[in-house]
Parts: sequence; structure tokens; C-alpha cells
Amino acid sequence: MSSCNGIVKNGFTLNKIKLLSFTIIFIAPVFLYAQEDSISIQFANANHIKKRNTRILVAVNTGAYVGSMTALYQAWYKNFPQSKFHTFNDGKEWQQIDKIGHFYTAYTMSKYSMELWRNAPIHQRKRIWIGGISGAAYQTIIEILDGFSSEWGWSWSDISANLLGSGTLIAQELLWNEQKLHIKTSFHKNKYQDPSLNSRSNELFGHSLAERYLKDYNGQTYWISADLKSFFSKSKIPAWLQLSIGTGAEGIFGAEKNIAVDKAGYTIFYRPDIKRYRQWYLAPDVNLTKIKTRYKSIKTALFILNALKFPTPTVEFSNSSVKWKWIYF
Repeated sequence: MSSCNGIVKNGFTLNKIKLLSFTIIFIAPVFLYAQEDSISIQFANANHIKKRNTRILVAVNTGAYVGSMTALYQAWYKNFPQSKFHTFNDGKEWQQIDKIGHFYTAYTMSKYSMELWRNAPIHQRKRIWIGGISGAAYQTIIEILDGFSSEWGWSWSDISANLLGSGTLIAQELLWNEQKLHIKTSFHKNKYQDPSLNSRSNELFGHSLAERYLKDYNGQTYWISADLKSFFSKSKIPAWLQLSIGTGAEGIFGAEKNIAVDKAGYTIFYRPDIKRYRQWYLAPDVNLTKIKTRYKSIKTALFILNALKFPTPTVEFSNSSVKWKWIYF
């Protein structure tokens, strides 16, 4: 996916929108099942409830898929011209941050879905595969819609990132029966001293914090947070403590170059002097799911929020330099 006429329309933007809607759609059932488990033994046969949960889960998944895809088509794709199915190579755009966004979104969607299926009376391995494939399957529908849009097209690099994200979840469950490596994200809003950069950012990524969170590649960081205790089980390391490696990018004000033209072909932004570069981070993190609580609703909320990196002191490596940040989002 790419950008057009200064409007960001790419994997990251749609993926964050999809992930937010996906999360909202499924939060209610997750809380319902969390509460239901605590009373099932007292008021009904647990196996009967789990069978009922299976029907509910199928209905919820189907409704979420159909409903969100219909809404997305009505809100976005119908406003752009359609064409025959075609492919588009966008692997060199946005410093590949959008591909990492695909990876993160597929992983997180799969993780939420797999957890929902825990309440169904199905074999664990089947639960892993059904839940795990959900994230990639959900995003594949988006790629099909892109393939029929004349503005964009089916992206093999997007599909590869989707499969890798879901595959990361599945592989860990099959290998360790848990997630020892958690994929997370964080965000910060940049402010530039150069008025032209602020103007370009507002045009490209939006004005509000919410828009920037969805679109601004210069403000997103993606992390792999490792559960230290799970790798060193005999140590006295707290179960909640994680070591996180992150990556982001800076200086991105266009898909491949910091140049933009309008529909008439006139240059409206030209800043080849701004260096586009990757950033790498090393920081501690917190596994919120390891925080002990007797309230299942709180436990569920912590599970959902664990998709976000906890703000901590961070070391940044970029442009052959090392920077210390007391708190990094």
C-alpha cells in the first residue's frame, strides 16, 4: 500500500484502525467470558457454557469480520476508483515501518482471537491455529480490497508481514505453550522547529494526537519484549520484568523520498536535505499479564493493554550515536 496526493493510505494507517476496531469489538465478549468462568460452577454445567461460548465466538468473529469489512469499504474504498485485480510493490516505502506495523497488527489480532477461543471446548492445538490464523486472515481481506483499487494494489510484502506476525504467535505457542516474546508498540508526537516540517506533518499525518498515532511513522516504535524469567527460570528475576528491543524511524515526510507533488504535477514539498534513518532502542519493560490480581476483569484489561510498551528509561542507537532518554514512549 502506498500514499497518494499527500494523504497517507498505507498498511500502518489501516492496520491501526483495524486493530482498534477489532479490539473494541472483542473487549465486551472477553470481559463477559472472564466473569462467566467465575460463576459457571455454581450456576450451570461448565461444559454446557463452553459449548454455548463456541456458538457465541463463531457469531462474534463472523459479525466482526463482515461488519468491519463492510464499514471499511463504505468509509474508504468506495470513494476511490476501482480496477481489475493487480499487485503493487511498496517494499521500499516508509522505511519499512508500515511492514512492521502489519507484523505487529497480525500478531496482536491473532493473540486476542486465540485468547477468546480459550473459552470454547476445542483442543488446545486447534485453538492456537484458529486464533493464530485469524490475524493474517483478517488483514488478507484488506489486501484483496487493495488489489481491486486503482490507487493501490495487492502487496506481497504486506502479506508476508501479516503471515510472519501470525506465525510468530503460533510458533511460540506450539514450541513453548506461551508467549515468551511479546510484540508491542509505543508512540510519541514529534514537534519540529522548522515550520515547513510541522506543516508537512499536519498535511500528511493529521493535526490531532489521535491522527498522528494512527499515521505518523516518525512517532511509532515497535518492540520485542522478552520475558526474562521464562528464559532463566531458576533466577530471582521478577516474573513481570522484560527486556525490550525496539525500532523506529525519523525524517520520513514521503513514501520513498521527502518530495511531494500535487495532482497537477507541481512540487508542493521538497526536502531532500532531511536524512531518513532508522532508530534502535534498548529498554526494560513490564509484562502486565504477570501482575497478580483476583479480579478477572482487571486481568483481562491488563492482557489487552499488554500490547503497548510501558514507558521506561531507554537507550537509543541511531546515526552512529548513542542517546539516553529518561522516559521514552
